[in-house]
Amino acid sequence: MVTALASTCRAPLVASTASRLLVDLNRSIGHPQLFPAATRSTPTQTRAQIVEHHYRPHRVQVEGLVGQAVSRADRVIHISSHNFTAQLDGSMRGADVGLLYHRGRRGEAEVCARWKESLAAPAPELRVRRNYPYAGKGDGLASHLRLRFAPSDYVRIELEVNQGIVLAAGRRWMALRRVLIDSLRTACAA
Repeated sequence: MVTALASTCRAPLVASTASRLLVDLNRSIGHPQLFPAATRSTPTQTRAQIVEHHYRPHRVQVEGLVGQAVSRADRVIHISSHNFTAQLDGSMRGADVGLLYHRGRRGEAEVCARWKESLAAPAPELRVRRNYPYAGKGDGLASHLRLRFAPSDYVRIELEVNQGIVLAAGRRWMALRRVLIDSLRTACAA
């Protein structure tokens, strides 16, 4: 989906093949969940190599692209895409799509409100929630970039899609991909 989204928006794509089971590219160095259980107990040198090989290149590339766009006086709308498990700790999560943003950044709130609204017309059955299943202001790449770039220059939205839809593939996933892309274009044009 992210390839089609980047292509449609004529935007650069920064994608990683590193799993969160290796290192969480969205966490800050020093965060207790930077390394998941599978790699947390590996030797310090191994974790440092993971950071240098997977974490830093991703973060440097994203920050560099945002910085270049802002230096050209372009307003950046940075979309990151993740998926979430449909069930967590025995509870079903009540969303198909989550749009995460920082409530204190008006541009982010406005883009998410327009995106949610533009999703309602073509897909009224779609359960879209803002700042769900996570709050949009936690530690990570977004919080780092928000400190570096002004709200007027940098808007960060995290798109969260229910894994149940992604893993089932088929028509529903294909339709959701198309409607997410089309509705984002509508929201950004408004």
